[in-house]
Amino acid sequence: MTAAAPATRLVRRVPRIRRSKPMLTFCFLFLAALLVVVVAGQWLAPQDPSHQDLLATSQGPMPGHLLGTDQLGRDILSRVLAGAQSAVLGPLLIAIGAMLVGTALGLLAGYRGGRTETIILRACEFLFAMPGVLVAIVVVGILGGGLQVAVAVLVVLFAPWDARLVHSVVIQQRNLPYVEAARTVGLPTWRVMAVHILPNIAPTVVANVLLDFVSAIIAVSSLAFLGLGLPTGSPDWGVMIADNRSLLGVNSLAVIVPAVLIVLAASAMTVVGDWVYDSLASSVAGHE
Repeated sequence: MTAAAPATRLVRRVPRIRRSKPMLTFCFLFLAALLVVVVAGQWLAPQDPSHQDLLATSQGPMPGHLLGTDQLGRDILSRVLAGAQSAVLGPLLIAIGAMLVGTALGLLAGYRGGRTETIILRACEFLFAMPGVLVAIVVVGILGGGLQVAVAVLVVLFAPWDARLVHSVVIQQRNLPYVEAARTVGLPTWRVMAVHILPNIAPTVVANVLLDFVSAIIAVSSLAFLGLGLPTGSPDWGVMIADNRSLLGVNSLAVIVPAVLIVLAASAMTVVGDWVYDSLASSVAGHE
């Protein structure tokens, strides 16, 4: 399978990072730890993330509050651990949703061609022409916010990119001998696409869903920072950055820690996504 088209797409969306084995190991360990925190963060938190200690407001690191407290006396460490769930699950749902919709549309457009291809690609181009962030802000704001609304809007905005990417890869595959052989024996269209073509474009699909997560975690955090997606005061990394800006001169960790975690999550997933693409592409090429 030719990797030129997927590589171009990945470079355009998220720059490829030059990785070393220690960096890759660190990224895997960080993502594994993040997964544990997402699943068990509320139980790992040393205190109730909503508990207010009005005698210890806006404090720096101290015994009992390793990362200090916010302006309401809530423990920053507990809120960071509890906030990992909303900060990660939302982007994960967006990445998976965009992958499912985009892959289905891209397969259909690339394999069927003709009017089907024209309609799907014109719809994608229409969405490309719209300012994505502004659309998300307006729609989420009009509908009253909520994580579910933000996820749904971002899936719609992300899916066209996935559809165009899958479409470009399927075009390279649809005239290859194995596809022609499947057509010759009379296999139905859905079976040719799902059973024969899809496994051969798996490296692109899998790597792209990881990189979609990178874009999604930034988008969701941006909406949360603007007060959209999640209500103010929620234990979420993006919300914490917005709510604790006034504490930069008192307890800067209240802002720095969630911001650094967002950057690390996005960077680690980029490195791992790059590695996954290379590994799967080599595996597919070795079986051809």
